[in-house]
Amino acid sequence: MRRTANGILLKDKHILMIKKPRRGWYAMPGGKMELGESVKEAVTREFQEETGLLLEEPQLSGVYTYIIQNDEEIEMEWMMFAFSAKDYTKDLVSESEEGELEWIPISDVLDKPMAEGDRLIIKHAIERDEIMYGTFYYTPDYSLLSYRLDPSIK
Repeated sequence: MRRTANGILLKDKHILMIKKPRRGWYAMPGGKMELGESVKEAVTREFQEETGLLLEEPQLSGVYTYIIQNDEEIEMEWMMFAFSAKDYTKDLVSESEEGELEWIPISDVLDKPMAEGDRLIIKHAIERDEIMYGTFYYTPDYSLLSYRLDPSIK
């Protein structure tokens, strides 16, 4: 099973997002964990590789299972560990190989095009400090079929 770690950086009423070129969707910077790496090491490394920024004291904010389902057949499954941070060191890169980096006002971030599950994960990180657990079911073209969250949010 693939494992990923993503970071949500909330600073000065903004969130740093990356606009992916393939769909034009916004996402949390992060990526695949390497063999033997802890989830915190992974989010720190991946976030810095994509943004140039070193997260300070990232805190686990959610653990999620993603399932890609075509009719009743499961095509792929992976886990994502989401972290939140409120500060960083180092400098933002001028260009990222992964997409366009953009500081988005918190008031606007949920209106951006993104995977529907990501919208719920970001909303949770903005509004609550507790860890959320969840499972998201998507079609192969990333239309959200259903989800379960604990604690639940609207």
